[in-house]
Amino acid sequence: MVHLMTQNKIIVLTGTNSQAIIEVGEFAEILHWGKPVKGEVASFCFSLQRPVPYGRLDNDVAMTLAPELGRGVFSSPCLEGHRNGADWAPVFVITEIESSTHTLTLTSEDTLAGLRMITELSLDKQDVMKTRHSLVNLKSTPYQVNRLANTLPLPARAAELMTYYGRWVHEFQTVRQPLQQGGYQQENRRGRTSHEHYPALVAGTRHFDEMQGDVYGFHFAWSGNHRLRVDVKADGRRYMQAEAIYLPGEISLQQGEELTTPWLYASYSDQGLNGMSHQFHSHVRESILDKQIINTARPIHLNTWEGIYFEHDPDYIMEMATQSAQMGVERFIIDDGWFKGRNGDKAALGDWFLDADKYPNGLTPIIDHVRELGMEFGLWFEPEMINKDSDLYRQHPDWLLAVEGYEQPTGRNQYVINLQNDDAFNYLYERLDHFLTQYHIDYIKWDMNREVVQPAHNGHAAGHQQVVRYYQLVDKIRAAHPKVDIESCAAGGGRIDFEVLKRTHRFWPSDNNDALERQTIQRGMSYFFPPEVMGSHIGSSHCHSTRRRHSIEFRGLTAIFGHMGIELDPVKELQDEKQGFERYIKLHKKLRPLLHTGRTWLIPSDDEAHQIHAVVATDQSEAVVMLAQLSMPTNSLSGHLRIPGLDRTAVYRVSILDKPSNYNEIVNYQPFWTEGDCKLSGEWCEDVGLTMPILDPESAILIKLEKL
Repeated sequence: MVHLMTQNKIIVLTGTNSQAIIEVGEFAEILHWGKPVKGEVASFCFSLQRPVPYGRLDNDVAMTLAPELGRGVFSSPCLEGHRNGADWAPVFVITEIESSTHTLTLTSEDTLAGLRMITELSLDKQDVMKTRHSLVNLKSTPYQVNRLANTLPLPARAAELMTYYGRWVHEFQTVRQPLQQGGYQQENRRGRTSHEHYPALVAGTRHFDEMQGDVYGFHFAWSGNHRLRVDVKADGRRYMQAEAIYLPGEISLQQGEELTTPWLYASYSDQGLNGMSHQFHSHVRESILDKQIINTARPIHLNTWEGIYFEHDPDYIMEMATQSAQMGVERFIIDDGWFKGRNGDKAALGDWFLDADKYPNGLTPIIDHVRELGMEFGLWFEPEMINKDSDLYRQHPDWLLAVEGYEQPTGRNQYVINLQNDDAFNYLYERLDHFLTQYHIDYIKWDMNREVVQPAHNGHAAGHQQVVRYYQLVDKIRAAHPKVDIESCAAGGGRIDFEVLKRTHRFWPSDNNDALERQTIQRGMSYFFPPEVMGSHIGSSHCHSTRRRHSIEFRGLTAIFGHMGIELDPVKELQDEKQGFERYIKLHKKLRPLLHTGRTWLIPSDDEAHQIHAVVATDQSEAVVMLAQLSMPTNSLSGHLRIPGLDRTAVYRVSILDKPSNYNEIVNYQPFWTEGDCKLSGEWCEDVGLTMPILDPESAILIKLEKL
């Protein structure tokens, strides 16, 4: 429905468990975003009119979807820019509305400033809201954009934040802080989504947790520099803002040119973090994921990296493939080291030609062998990177993403290729297309192992456009090879967001396969992403990242709750260890239909030494629960395990699917229910629970529930 603006309107966007009520006049303001309400909503809204105190502006100033300095908003505005010093405080007036049950599109103009803004807002059946702005320059002179941000309101009861921090091999860590006065700001200037500042946060009522509290989750779908902020205004009103960071002089709009922000995704739930996660997971499955992920089992990987690193021998690799297939692996991937001159991490990036010395007969014999064994074949690339010690750099030093005349630091001994250079872009596309056309490759691991310093094109800042060109390169590859799966790996979790997921099939959350670290990494990631897109591998008993050692049981159970794989050299591995890998491969295959379609529950524990993760079938017919003992229990007994999400009226058989090898050796006896023949109602499981067993630190058990 399209309306020309004549008077204020109340527009309601409706999800399944949430609602947004928007008043639209000269500008648009969200009056309510939360639980659905019924009745004469338009007439009820008068009850939300704000008083105007002394000592301030004489009129009420709304916190709109696009806050403006020119209207007297003293908080962070939506737009900051200018036209040679003029038109720096535009005031937009809505001229057109287009709305439906789930969507709202507003067109606004400032005829004096010569600018048009299109604002899109939607709330889908999965209760995920998304919004973005597009800015158009209507005048003949350029308009310089410094900032263009998406803004959503928060209620006064949102008094606590859960935010993300991290680093390489320690991603997706969360921390809590009060939201009383002032606010919170997070900036990422590393050129990619980043390990340090995953672009998401959660605001909620005090002490919200997995099971209770009003929560508002936000995810900014952008793979480059970004800024997230949550502010408490002087009058107590709160809002969240997300934006791409534009470097100085980067965005200059000519007449008729348009700049569109990335999407800001958000979801409200009155059922705590689990309710929010269920909504994000459903949205990802319904609206973002390629349907081939939904409709096909995600194959179990073996990646050669931790097995052989740069030591490539075709005969040996084929023997690795043979033994991998015997273990139950379904996709075999050759990682870094296969291309010309690549004998370490200091040379050859950019020279995407097969190393004839290592592979005198080419890749075909290996690929044929892998496929004859019933496995898919995958290959590693890092297309955006270049070593100065490479034929490509010697031929095209001008393809570097850099400011001419300055020496920038390396990262992993490498630099970034300027994707805005059409010759460089076309070269990379041609090389990728060559391999995907010549060989039967089912999957590519697309890596990006360094941060971006001095991103420039023709001397001008170009960090934003570099990300856009990355998207375009992936899009072009996907269009030419739609059946090829792509994993987004950026030294692990450096490029994980919804916008990347629209183009890829799988993420590598971390280069750290330490099961103890993976417990928290995967939990942090799982607030926003369903398990089928989260690569989770069993590493060797001696972790390459932390040098810790863990039992195969702890490593195996940690890895099964994702898109599972293994990292090892099966030729050299001891037989007992290989049998352990095989055991968890079989277990994952058995549980995979449940794990990759069910509803994930992150269950709080009375003791922070525990971490509990469950998946319940959508029809509530079965469930699995992992109880992980991360550290020493606080007390000698650990309370009760309560399992939500089951059919409360049904009876379930409860059994132990997997447990540590010393399970019965560390106590006089464990809880009797763990010995078998335990039947409990769903109501009992949720409200009363089961006595926790006693476990050693860094171990886990897996519980199965089957409806009778």
